[in-house]
Amino acid sequence: MAEAEDQKFLEFVVKSLVDHPEDVKIERKVDEMGVLLTLKVNSEDMGQVIGRSGSTARAVRTLIRILGLKHHARVNLKIEEPEGGRVMGRREENHSEKKAEEKTEEKAEEKAEEKVEEKVEEEIEEKKEEEKGSDLDDLDLS
Repeated sequence: MAEAEDQKFLEFVVKSLVDHPEDVKIERKVDEMGVLLTLKVNSEDMGQVIGRSGSTARAVRTLIRILGLKHHARVNLKIEEPEGGRVMGRREENHSEKKAEEKTEEKAEEKAEEKVEEKVEEEIEEKKEEEKGSDLDDLDLS
């Protein structure tokens, strides 16, 4: 591969994403398995590099692999956890999942309540219409 073209590309992409581009460090190692790019960023920028549910990191890895394929090389990206970074433990993951489930259940309950209210309002309207009709039946028009 053109010497470190992949590294320059990764540096450009990551520096465009983060708030602290001066803290972006990329290390490049080549061995029989291919090229390994190790990315280090400021701890405040990890969320921007990883993205929601890892979507940004996945996209950057895909781009890096495509660039590698173009030059007949296997390129992998490793994102290092910065000093002071925090790894979400199993207990915190479960807590996050429970929170998400609770929100989903709350939304479902709200929708169900709205449907019940609509149904009650419809029934009230129908009863009013029936009462109007029965009042007209009581009239003696002869």
